[in-house]
Amino acid sequence: MASLTSPWLVFLVAMGCTLLAAARSNSGNPTAGVEKVVLADGDFQVQSPFNVPESQRFQYRNGVRTFWVHRNDKPFNTATHTNPRSEVKLRVNTLPVTIYICAPFKSAMHGVAHIYEWIVLIFQGHDYSSGVWQFEGYGYVPEGTSGASVMQIHNQEGAAHSTVLMLHVYDGVLRFYSGTEVEPDIYNRWFRLNVVHDVRASTVTVYVDGKHKFGTSVTPSDSYYVKFGVYMQHHDQSSCMESRWTNVTLYTKH
Repeated sequence: MASLTSPWLVFLVAMGCTLLAAARSNSGNPTAGVEKVVLADGDFQVQSPFNVPESQRFQYRNGVRTFWVHRNDKPFNTATHTNPRSEVKLRVNTLPVTIYICAPFKSAMHGVAHIYEWIVLIFQGHDYSSGVWQFEGYGYVPEGTSGASVMQIHNQEGAAHSTVLMLHVYDGVLRFYSGTEVEPDIYNRWFRLNVVHDVRASTVTVYVDGKHKFGTSVTPSDSYYVKFGVYMQHHDQSSCMESRWTNVTLYTKH
């Protein structure tokens, strides 16, 4: 009978604890230890084909945002030649920059110089440029949708590359762009999607239903923003593309 202090027993217990910790880190809650970003309804900015009413390509009902677009739809405005889309661009106001403007003024009555201060708060925009940011949402892609991006992390306008991550759906498979498989059998079910972007490390990591599914290094840019919905891609498109989203949240860690 082995002693309770046997080196082999200690080794086996240690290995068990290590494997348990690894299993927990590979699944569960990828949002542990991060801070939730407060998003108002106005932070969900819809982009849809300019030639039809928004209500014909987007619906928000009972907490679910439904996006659909047709293969022959127009872009979201007349200034772009991009493919048709029905998407939300998440508008994130980061902390404001405070600018003090001082103006001297001499009183005619007392001859005393006064300094008046105006405090101007300028929000840095809708993008993020540092820290760790995470998208979380519950998505649904109906059978038949193909050749569409359903979620993306976009670089700032004018960047050398448009995006650091796009998740496309082709014939029921969720892919990193049109390449690596992220999740099979995506049709006709609700799935929990978490996408983590570590700006400093220039990495993105994808979780589906709490399980690590994909990770890679990405080319850094100056700033980024998040979009989700449907955005037609360049091959294997269905005539109509649709996705639904609920409980969309952003998290951050600095």
